Amino acid sequence: MRETAIVEAPSVLGLRPTGVEELPAALLDAGLAALPGAVRAGRVEPPPYDPRRDPHTGVLNAAGLAEYAVRLANAVGDVLDAGRFPLVLGGDCSILLGNLLALRRRGRHGLLFLDGHTDFYQPSAEPAGEAASMELALATGCGPRPLTDLEGRGPLLRDEDVAVLGFRDADESAGAGMQPLPPELYAVGLDGVRAVGAGTAARRALARLAPVPYWVHLDVDVLDDALMPAVDYRLPGGLSWAELTEVLRTALSGGRAVGLDVTIFNPRLDPDGALAARLVRCLLDGLGRAPVGARG
Repeated sequence: MRETAIVEAPSVLGLRPTGVEELPAALLDAGLAALPGAVRAGRVEPPPYDPRRDPHTGVLNAAGLAEYAVRLANAVGDVLDAGRFPLVLGGDCSILLGNLLALRRRGRHGLLFLDGHTDFYQPSAEPAGEAASMELALATGCGPRPLTDLEGRGPLLRDEDVAVLGFRDADESAGAGMQPLPPELYAVGLDGVRAVGAGTAARRALARLAPVPYWVHLDVDVLDDALMPAVDYRLPGGLSWAELTEVLRTALSGGRAVGLDVTIFNPRLDPDGALAARLVRCLLDGLGRAPVGARG
């Protein structure tokens, strides 16, 4: 694997300032800073948080989100141009827009989306206007133009270049009136992953993305709520640590993955740091960088 470059993206513009902005520091302090061969590639600070819902888009911090996406794309683009593998530490899930904008500037790419939620809400169905519940919709062009036409480039992804794995919010999102996922978008929920096994599910998803290179988005609430309670929107169930590790190993080992982001972990809900340490072990193992004897 190429040299990893860690980019800190502590934005909560798409959520609330509840502690998720502390994710980069928590994971770096828990051992991610010692990732073998990794370099620190800077920190992209977000603009000030505005708790008022934008009247034109229905989205919190719409202008700030667009601005931040461009600046984060610049930072991620510098990493890509240096031939390195960006590991972007959020923040909330809206940082995905900046990561994908960096790729969109460089051609066609895919996305492996690992999340307990499908995050395909439209503003009218999202109770608080939080872009962290909409980022997949925005990335595929479904939403207000200021956030779906960044730099005039149109959708950041084609529907057929997206694979979503591990979600378990189908009943909740349907009840809230979330727009349906496009039929061309490949989506397998938690039960579907379990039916065939995590590794097989990941391989099938990646086959659907062929032959384009792809980004991997990890919202840690894809993990079982009993194992990862340090998230703001909790749902019962989810992947085990072993299942997530297997998916990450599969996704990151073939040479086609061009970057990874980690979002939503809230250190304030992990007072003793045990969950941060366990998450770092999972990431190191998924990246193929776990110390001898530390796997599992």
